Amino acid sequence: MERIARVITTHPRQIIAITALISLASIVSLFGLRLNADVASFILEGNETGEAFAALQDKYDAGDPITVLAEADDGDFGEISNLVLLTELRDRFAGFEGVAGVGSLVPDQNPLSGQPLTPDAIAGLPDVAVSQLLASNPLVDLLVNEDRDATLLVVTPSDDGVALARDLADLDPPEGLTVTLAGNPVVFASVLDLLGWFLLVIPPVVIVLLLGTFYATIGDRRLTGLAVVPAVLGSLWTFGTVVALGVDIDLVTVIVPIFVIVMGSADGLHFVTHYQLEAERTDDVVERVTSALRHVGIPMILTTISTAAGFLSLLFTDVGPIRQLGGFVALGITYAGIISFFFLPALLSRLTNIKQAHHALVGPRVTRGLQAMARSRGLAIGLTVAILGFGAAFIPRLEVNSDQLFFFKDDHEVRLAFERIEETFGGATPLVGEFVWSPDRGPEDLGRLAEVSRELEQLSGIRRVFSVADLAGVLPSPQVAGVLTGAVPVPLGDMVSDDGLRFVVFPDEFDSTDVAGWVEFADTNDEIAQLTGMPILWDEVARLVLRAQVGSLIAAFALVALMLAISYRRLRPTLASLVPIALTVVMLLGFIAASGIHLNLITAIVSGIVIGVGIDYTIHFVAAHQEARRDRDPTHTAIERVGRPIAANALGVALGLTALWLSPLKPHSHVSLIMWVSMITAAVTAMTVLPRLLGRHPEV
Repeated sequence: MERIARVITTHPRQIIAITALISLASIVSLFGLRLNADVASFILEGNETGEAFAALQDKYDAGDPITVLAEADDGDFGEISNLVLLTELRDRFAGFEGVAGVGSLVPDQNPLSGQPLTPDAIAGLPDVAVSQLLASNPLVDLLVNEDRDATLLVVTPSDDGVALARDLADLDPPEGLTVTLAGNPVVFASVLDLLGWFLLVIPPVVIVLLLGTFYATIGDRRLTGLAVVPAVLGSLWTFGTVVALGVDIDLVTVIVPIFVIVMGSADGLHFVTHYQLEAERTDDVVERVTSALRHVGIPMILTTISTAAGFLSLLFTDVGPIRQLGGFVALGITYAGIISFFFLPALLSRLTNIKQAHHALVGPRVTRGLQAMARSRGLAIGLTVAILGFGAAFIPRLEVNSDQLFFFKDDHEVRLAFERIEETFGGATPLVGEFVWSPDRGPEDLGRLAEVSRELEQLSGIRRVFSVADLAGVLPSPQVAGVLTGAVPVPLGDMVSDDGLRFVVFPDEFDSTDVAGWVEFADTNDEIAQLTGMPILWDEVARLVLRAQVGSLIAAFALVALMLAISYRRLRPTLASLVPIALTVVMLLGFIAASGIHLNLITAIVSGIVIGVGIDYTIHFVAAHQEARRDRDPTHTAIERVGRPIAANALGVALGLTALWLSPLKPHSHVSLIMWVSMITAAVTAMTVLPRLLGRHPEV
């Protein structure tokens, strides 16, 4: 380490200049940052079910529809005055650029006369003609509720559904109608706004919280700022890399900088703390850097590897954005580790008049308290038994959340809109499927497909199924033939291809058992080529989440165990180091179940991360313990050296992630709670349970 220290202290300007150039390049690349609000990408990429859904959408050129709930303020939609208002609303929607079609209670043309149905035309119809018009519309029973005071419009985008959703949200409906928008484009538009707000607000708050926590440990403003610099630059470099590679920022990758800042700050804190201690002993800069690297250099390398390994465990999941999160955060942790090892010592070597740690709030009293805890065998045994009992009681109650709106808080307007439509019609997100069909079968064979639709409607959780087959017997034969050839458009978009007929399923209240029944019916019916849609895809997500939880845990444990075995080359410290983190994971999973937090795409990734981060405390403690193994009480000496940094880092990680409570996305506050419990458990078990396993200390 002395040779490295001399290189760093001899060439600090060059190291600082190289770091500055890379940081400048990263800042420049950020101007190409793009946000991706497509939440469906979580399940469309990298799994068969999602890819089948995407292929069907492409085949029929059918983007995700925007579902519009229109409610009459007075009366119902059997009245001409309300039908006139509905027609005005339909025409306003149809007039927007990017609208391919609008499915409405009032069709574009009168099927009885072929004349356009404008608001004036509706107003001039007699009551009998209106009744006949509604009776002739095959979409009536799926677009109007039982009380007839609410109706659905299905707006099909021709291109950018997100932009269209934003435009429609600004539309003032005709007076007398209340309008509510739902559907995936509406969700994506809201998420896009939330992502931008998140990036602007949360990272600065995280940095402020870290600075406050580290200052309580270091007691010097300059050193506190420098301790955070590697993590901040590591985050900047990571985002610069992400943007340079052309990767969009989505709901998962948006938290990459948060994880890098919080998790990557540990090495900077440990180095600065040890450098500060050495500054009390000597004025020789080379000796300070050499001693600090000798004490924490190897642990810094190991903790960088272990933390990166925790995130790399996410590469073993089946969800694309989660794999991206794992890969990029691991890269960011590596960046922060390199900066802490070279750039930070170079900066510190230029400082003079370093304040002693005695001015810190987290000072000698904390160290003495930790030493007392470490000497107590009863505390170590009691804590272990309590955690194992807690986990045994609650882990079996873990549940997976298949709610497609899991990222919205309960009072968010998008969630409330979906709930309103579900309350009125049973389901806000239609499913899609495809019947087997060929043009040579002719219109007369549509009857069999209509029978299959009625059979599908008998299944629990399905309100209505619509396809071109439902037009046979309702519309004149020439019009049905025109629909089959594409000459006559259908408001729900393209419904016919060379080898199939697209159908739309409007769900009622349903659960995962109902979804399984739909899939089984489709798989066993020769007339159905496939049935898919967001409810089915999110049910698949539940299985992917559970698999991700198990896979990331196994991978993280395996990677960390391998790294420790290679580093220590001894069985006892390797196995002993795994015990605190195993207890932490048990506590983590038990807490998730006990608190009512469900596993979802965000919370399911935390376990593997906790292993990689929590093992840092064990690594630093074991390194200090081995360094002091010739002392009468190596545990006492180890905590003297690393107790405060471990406590401060655990508190810093937890406090830093408290900024996620400001996030409008629901899972982010859950991540904050989970990390509070996990980091405190990891730090406490590392300094109470681990000393009992390593041995050689006096009893209390």
